[in-house]
Amino acid sequence: MDIETIKIIAAAVALLPILGVGIGLGLIFGSFNGAVSRNPSIQGSLFGTLIFGFAVTEALAIFCLGISLLILFGL
Repeated sequence: MDIETIKIIAAAVALLPILGVGIGLGLIFGSFNGAVSRNPSIQGSLFGTLIFGFAVTEALAIFCLGISLLILFGL
């Protein structure tokens, strides 16, 4: 195998955690939906937690993409 093939495989492996990000985001928004449907008055207090959880989870996807791009185009 040449170095370009290894770089492409490594970049693809570095993107695997994005699967977990998709599942995590589905769980976060699904749980928020379930909580608000049971008790609509709690929506205001849960919204900040929802946004924080979304931002932290989405940051993992952005970091994975950055590492993958560094593997492909760095050094």
